[in-house]
Amino acid sequence: MKKMINIYKKDNKIDHNKFNVSLIIPCRNEERYIDRCLNSVIEQDYPMDNLEVLVIDGMSKDKTLQIVENYKEKLLSIKILKNPKKTTPYAFNLGINYSKADIIMIMSAHSTLEKDYISKCVKYLDKYSVDNVGGIWITLSGDNTIIAQSIALTLSHPFGVGNTYFRIGSEEPKYVDTVPFGCYRKEVFKKIGLFNEGLIRNQDLEFNLRLKKAEGKILLVPDIVSYYYARSTLRALAKNNFSNGFWVIYSTKFAKMPFSVRHLIPFFFVLSICGSLILSFIYKPFIYLFYLVSIAYLTSNIFFSLGLSCKEGFKYFVPMMASFTTLHFSYGFGSMRGLIKLLWERIRRVI
Repeated sequence: MKKMINIYKKDNKIDHNKFNVSLIIPCRNEERYIDRCLNSVIEQDYPMDNLEVLVIDGMSKDKTLQIVENYKEKLLSIKILKNPKKTTPYAFNLGINYSKADIIMIMSAHSTLEKDYISKCVKYLDKYSVDNVGGIWITLSGDNTIIAQSIALTLSHPFGVGNTYFRIGSEEPKYVDTVPFGCYRKEVFKKIGLFNEGLIRNQDLEFNLRLKKAEGKILLVPDIVSYYYARSTLRALAKNNFSNGFWVIYSTKFAKMPFSVRHLIPFFFVLSICGSLILSFIYKPFIYLFYLVSIAYLTSNIFFSLGLSCKEGFKYFVPMMASFTTLHFSYGFGSMRGLIKLLWERIRRVI
């Protein structure tokens, strides 16, 4: 169990708004969401004189840059940097190297922030002398369809995402392995280095694990709130999570154990399903293992989908089952693809 922290004691009235903050927003082809993202930045209660907004554009081909340019009059501190490599970790490092601020914050262009998000992050980062602060990530529907709403519910439920506290919520502040986005002391990057640019995904998770190994502290505070717009179709969900699953395994090529054990659960689940079915053609009793795992999963899926549909409406029952299934299998198959690619590359080096 993660250590609980009492952060709600009386404040000693320190001015936590004195720090200069650089907010780094990587984006590429985000014309649908960048407006909402930047509007939430404008509405922050943190002093704008102490806030620098760095939009790192990955060579967008849509209207993203045009939209961002239109914000230069409303958000005087906004700057646009080009990201020719188009990857997220390169964008992070570009922003970090450009910044002269005391504190580095990371934000997704797919997200919005509560108006006190920055001020609370900075407050708790300073007040409790931790190295990274983050909050709860509330997943919103990417569209008004039943499928899109079901996907958002899936990504906020323990059956879908496990015990990821920033997704499922927490009643108390606690030290954790990672938080979404992150609010870091600039000195952290001088101490343990920048984000691993070999990791197209999971770069923040790997960085935070590296931070913890260096005895850094990561604090999750539940009254710090951001919102994230989920994928709106099963196809988009499958594509995104296949890539996430792929990189959770393939990332070991670039970093040592850049993930937690819980990230391997979908891999072992899909492996048990596929492995037992294939082995049953060689040794028939393996078919019982296939039945056992399949029935157990189907029962769990029905149970949790039914529970959610009782709260949200029975129309969500089938879409919820489809969303859970898509989430788990796409991630698991992605991990299997990552392992196969990793092993094949090592075999080729030997040959």
